[in-house]
Amino acid sequence: MQLVKSTGKKGEKSRQTRRRILQAAYELFVSQGYGATTLQGIAERAGVAVQTIYFAFGNKPSLLKELVDVTIAGDDEPIPTLQRDWFREALAADTAEAHLRAHVRGTCAVLARVAPIMDVLQAAGAQDPNLASLWQQDTDPRLEVQSAAARSLIAKPGARADLTVEHAADLLYGLLSPQLYLLFTRDRGWTADRWEQWVHNTLHLQLCG
Repeated sequence: MQLVKSTGKKGEKSRQTRRRILQAAYELFVSQGYGATTLQGIAERAGVAVQTIYFAFGNKPSLLKELVDVTIAGDDEPIPTLQRDWFREALAADTAEAHLRAHVRGTCAVLARVAPIMDVLQAAGAQDPNLASLWQQDTDPRLEVQSAAARSLIAKPGARADLTVEHAADLLYGLLSPQLYLLFTRDRGWTADRWEQWVHNTLHLQLCG
């Protein structure tokens, strides 16, 4: 992470270099697949020496992890989802309906970014079983996000009175999943807008009174 931590003009140049590498990796991983993509190919597309990639990311699995993390976040700022503006604005909504609308909108934006690399990640995991260890954590980050949203949402006016945090979190976790998003938008040809409206309406029936 040294390239990110630098400051001043040199630091900004390093950040731009990282972004070029990540963009090149995204394009090649999606178009060629994880196995067929080499660090040399990424370096050539990014216009850097392959040693720069090793210096910035270490190896190909670490580069993929960084790419996934940055794609989920939408930028390279070290800000977790729970502290992202879109998530905090949803928490600040006055009603359960307003919270749900903002939460679905923000989550769908994340899913739209992540969807193209989900197949890459799955294939990479099949080729390199050790890759999963890069994401090993005590808790599921996505479930943690949806549980925090559920706790806030069910306490607001308009939420169904019979809901528990666990049940609400399960609904958010299941319906706002990358797998279900891909099933509809890729396999069934739905537009992102159609998906967002459908998942909002479905969750509204389950969560709002």
